[in-house]
Amino acid sequence: MILLWLIIVPALGGLAGWGLGRWNRVGSRWLALAALFAELALALVTWGTHPGHLDFTGGGNWFLQFEVPWIPQLGIRFHLAMDGLSFWMVLLTAFLGIIAVVASWNEVTERTGFFHLNLSLLLSGVVGVFLAMDLFLFYFFWELMLVPMYFLIVIWGDEDRRYAGTKFFLFTQLSGLLMLVAILALFFIHGRNTGEYTFDYAKLLNTSLAPTTALWLLLGFVAAFLVKLPAVPLHSWLPDAYTSSPTAGSVLLAGLLSKTGAYGLLRFVVPLFPQAASQFAHSAMVLGVIGILYGALLAFAQTDLKRLVAYSSISHMGFVLLGIFAWNQLTLQGVVLEMLCHGLSIAGLFLLAGTLEDRLHTRDLRRMGGLWAVVPRMGAVMMIFALASIGLPGLGNFVGEFLILLGSFQANVAITAAATAGLVGAVIYALWMIQFIFHGPTDRAVSLPDLKLRELGVMALLVLALLWMGLYPRPVLSTAGTALDGLQRAAQPVQEIRKPNL
Repeated sequence: MILLWLIIVPALGGLAGWGLGRWNRVGSRWLALAALFAELALALVTWGTHPGHLDFTGGGNWFLQFEVPWIPQLGIRFHLAMDGLSFWMVLLTAFLGIIAVVASWNEVTERTGFFHLNLSLLLSGVVGVFLAMDLFLFYFFWELMLVPMYFLIVIWGDEDRRYAGTKFFLFTQLSGLLMLVAILALFFIHGRNTGEYTFDYAKLLNTSLAPTTALWLLLGFVAAFLVKLPAVPLHSWLPDAYTSSPTAGSVLLAGLLSKTGAYGLLRFVVPLFPQAASQFAHSAMVLGVIGILYGALLAFAQTDLKRLVAYSSISHMGFVLLGIFAWNQLTLQGVVLEMLCHGLSIAGLFLLAGTLEDRLHTRDLRRMGGLWAVVPRMGAVMMIFALASIGLPGLGNFVGEFLILLGSFQANVAITAAATAGLVGAVIYALWMIQFIFHGPTDRAVSLPDLKLRELGVMALLVLALLWMGLYPRPVLSTAGTALDGLQRAAQPVQEIRKPNL
């Protein structure tokens, strides 16, 4: 039942906070925060207490598993399971959920109960995506994430919130419908071949598909996941949504929702369609490199701080796409670390962007400058997150990107060389950002408070987590390792068909 509670607890906290928020705004915040601390504790209980071995040939032997009939007439079961990969994603969800609530403590002052309800329902949907092992259930949670995120943008966002929210809704909804068509097609093809109509993930893994059919079904899944990642050219909703969202919404969009796209590629696309994935791999790796370079170039061109951070996210998630379709042990390990560390570092940058906007009432870099002497603690923390984004050794992002590049070199040298150039671009836009905000001349006298104790505590937690994964990544790699081995076995034809291009 612990897996079911991982989904229910945030929603219960949000509902209770919504009810209490009509009379006590502070109470609604505390209820949401308490629920997410309980979520974090539940996730941690699973670590080290369950041996967990993943064997796809036997249907999966997980850390934890929960399965009951839901709509048996249609072959739909309420099937949840946790392995080492989903554990880290759930842990990241709970941690960033806490960060988002704390970040909105003083920013959201209207309809606070409804705000925390939407935030909590979003987190429940994200956890469901990471735990669902029935494809219909997975799609249910995938769509559940859409509505609360839309409300977070259009109600509590800035001046362009309606345009940004509508754009986010349309991109996500239309791509999700393509995935639903692919899920239903896989359901009927498996039923026709075996006589068993089911949405069960383990059973659908071995579905016999014609090459052309497999490629079309793969593209249906890929469309949904690349929009959420996001990958160029399906990214155009991202700068508007990230920029127009409240700080908590930006943290969850960049830190969590983008990870659901990467998780879907890892868990579903390659294992379900290994032969088609091998045909699509080169194109996906090229898209990853385009995203790396394009995101870095556009980040450098921005004068809006949140848009700069948003485009930097496109660049870093390009490494994730590259690593997934290079598909070997090194890149998959790097992908897991990059997903976690990018979630932490991008959350820190958006928190600082929101803090600066709240104090200066602007996001325009041209109106900043010379702030290091005024807010030295803020400058030091932003420097750490900027160094993390460029892959400084000692921080977790370096380990993740290094493993991805090392592994992708075995798959394609030219693509890897082009991706490495993206690291140079990251150095340019990250240091340019620091220079514009904290150094150089300023044309006005500025007096503003530095990071307060609560804000500094949040930043310290993010920095410590990045240092831990940068200096001692073994716990992450060993916990997720068995799951990654199982995914590689499920997609063995990828290794058999693809040869290193040296």
